[in-house]
Amino acid sequence: MFDCSGRKILIGLVTGTLLSTAAFSVLAANDKTTHYLLDSQGKPVLTKRDECVQTPRTANTPNQPFEICGDVFDRDKDGIMDDEDVCPDNTPEEISKGVNQSGSKKGCPIDTDNDSVQNYRDDCPENTPLEISKGVDSRGCPLDTDQDGVPDYRDLCQNTPYGAAVDEHGCAIIDEKTIDVVLAGDVTFAFDKVILTSQAETTLRELVNRVGVGFIKSIQVVGHTDSVGSEKYNMKLSEKRANSVANYLISLGIQASGIVSFGEGESNPIADNSTKMGRATNRRVEIKFTQFKKK
Repeated sequence: MFDCSGRKILIGLVTGTLLSTAAFSVLAANDKTTHYLLDSQGKPVLTKRDECVQTPRTANTPNQPFEICGDVFDRDKDGIMDDEDVCPDNTPEEISKGVNQSGSKKGCPIDTDNDSVQNYRDDCPENTPLEISKGVDSRGCPLDTDQDGVPDYRDLCQNTPYGAAVDEHGCAIIDEKTIDVVLAGDVTFAFDKVILTSQAETTLRELVNRVGVGFIKSIQVVGHTDSVGSEKYNMKLSEKRANSVANYLISLGIQASGIVSFGEGESNPIADNSTKMGRATNRRVEIKFTQFKKK
């Protein structure tokens, strides 16, 4: 009988009767070389499993007496012998939540939800297949790409602006309050021109920065004129001025698809066109900002 309990043991070959203790010692002394048992692939046995006992019956048993039955059993102390351990060098932290007891990852840290983040470092170890369908972060929790508090797997409006209030589906909530701005025509454009003045550009830039490009859902730009000149001419002038404002807003990073611009000519006065002051008031550009609600 072979004792493979992990202690270094001496084995003597017998013929007919058992060797005495003295004869056993002499035999060991005659062979100072340590012979390791070989497994069925001809490799040194590194465990104390049954194969350690069975090996002497195979053809690749050392021809000389052997002294040691194995030398390394379970390096990482995870309960899985090294010859069967796919991950034999786990750290104490890695095995702290357990290891797989069978399969292709035997001896490797458990990953309960199969999200590729092992339990010992997984803050969300029991995700469902749906929850990990859009991926997980480095801590094993469902991704939330836009950081709106709604994970990607159930977010119908990904890439909402950071800091925006969202509904249960992850879509930004529109603020009921709009921002209405009126730019006086005389400081926005030179007389009878459609090119923005530097003062107008500064005003628009400051306004957009205050609202935040990402929080702007849509913009409506409407151009107006006084009654001087033909109605047709004034309509075209108001349209060009509205377009000029819209193009500048686009240059500031606002999506063109979110801007609507048009002109109303002299058709919608807000003051008396018979006076100089009234006409100056009517020469204007009205801008309405619709924005997303902030948290």
